[in-house]
Amino acid sequence: MVVGTTSSAGKSLLVTALCRIYARRGIRVAPFKAQNISNNAAVCADGSEIGRAQAVQAAAAGIEPTAQMNPLLLKPEAESRSQIVFLGRPLNTEFARTYVERRQALWGTVTASLDYLREAYQLVIIEGAGSPVELNIKSGDIVNMAVARYAQAPVLLVGDIDRGGVFAQLLGTLWLLEPEERELIRGLVVNKFRGDLSLFTDGVEILEERGGVPVLGVVPYIRDRGLEPSVGIPEEDAVALDEPLFDHIGDGDTDIAVIKLPLISNFDDFEPLAAEPGVCVRYVSSLEALGRPDAVILPGTKSTVADLAWLRERGLARRIARLAREGIPVVGICGGYQMLGRSIRDPEHVESPVDEVAGLDLLPIHTTFGCEKATHRVEAVVLDAPGWLSALRGTVIRGYEIHMGRTDTPRPWLKITQRSGQPVCVRDGTTSSDGRMWGCYLHGLFENERLRRAWLSTLGWNPDGQQAPSLEGYEVAFERLADAVEGALDMEKLDAILGYGGQEVP
Repeated sequence: MVVGTTSSAGKSLLVTALCRIYARRGIRVAPFKAQNISNNAAVCADGSEIGRAQAVQAAAAGIEPTAQMNPLLLKPEAESRSQIVFLGRPLNTEFARTYVERRQALWGTVTASLDYLREAYQLVIIEGAGSPVELNIKSGDIVNMAVARYAQAPVLLVGDIDRGGVFAQLLGTLWLLEPEERELIRGLVVNKFRGDLSLFTDGVEILEERGGVPVLGVVPYIRDRGLEPSVGIPEEDAVALDEPLFDHIGDGDTDIAVIKLPLISNFDDFEPLAAEPGVCVRYVSSLEALGRPDAVILPGTKSTVADLAWLRERGLARRIARLAREGIPVVGICGGYQMLGRSIRDPEHVESPVDEVAGLDLLPIHTTFGCEKATHRVEAVVLDAPGWLSALRGTVIRGYEIHMGRTDTPRPWLKITQRSGQPVCVRDGTTSSDGRMWGCYLHGLFENERLRRAWLSTLGWNPDGQQAPSLEGYEVAFERLADAVEGALDMEKLDAILGYGGQEVP
């Protein structure tokens, strides 16, 4: 198990690296996180929904993700309220206090999921959440040391030296653990180190002397999450957007502004755009930052109505409408697509207490929320549509759906032909009459190279003969990440802790 001293200590990335390190030795390895809190989600082959981080870790291990890898996913919808996704399917929406009171009842699902994975794989790498010593909520723990104690799993404790106070982080955490929990801590990892590693030699000695636990390694700060030079490893949640790194991604003259909604979801949709040469993707939340880009994207959101109200409060709704009138392309994905329409109706109050709100009126569509949630991997074909889409007629694209609500489609540009491997015929997406404004429900849309490059070309972008980033770039990123972490950790000690002795498991 990998636990951290704080949120964003780098647990998810380290688990991803360890999954790849052991998978390439021939060991059947799988990730597990009992409970995740994130609006960055992924869809499994059977249509179940789990945290994006566990899907990425499964990909690093070379396996298909399943709901058992993340049995509980909390998707924040508003202050102190989240949708509970239970074994891949929406259960209900609860306030934080109510959920805290009943989460122990879900413990059996957590242990059953872990047992399932332990039976199916030779090695399960468990990820914790936040800190294992949040004393005010520790009695209801179902994701940190309670899981380690149930599995009797050896634990690595990870500290983030980049934010400072790593001695207090690691030693303080050790001292606050219960004796039986502390016995499970078999190694410390200092993460996100910048500069000359030799300058921290004394630091390692101090940690080992005062903590009584070996330091397995000092992992360097892996800038851009091991992305270079192609497609990157998606972030676990939107907390990453607060880092200066996300002020702009990529470097070029083609300027794309993604609105950083308060409840933004699946923002990794836009990494394939940023990976293209000459493209800059900026995440913006103010009029000043928005400026006059070459295109505006409204991304997915866990609460369309609340984030639409936020757009209006900030003056961004009015500015986006003005840019659209001046000829700047505006695109909406999932919740952002709903915002572009004329109205959003919520008769059953799925998202908000109001029956109907006006949209931005940039597309001639109306959305109605219902209780049924669509979660599918999909295959679709581009229909005859205006503007730049006309050249793509008949092109097959792939993506995934995670949404509630139905939207009428007076000018559909997509026909979904498969959902979760089953044949269907569902119209999706709408465009303006000239094709400049458009949207649809499909996440992962820009991973489709032909569509991505065709749209970028309408913004004046010119690849100048450079090759498009490939989905194989994920493999490149996984390998580089694994190499960096393997080189930083004492793998002989870690193998001994796991009982492998550095040997491949038959």
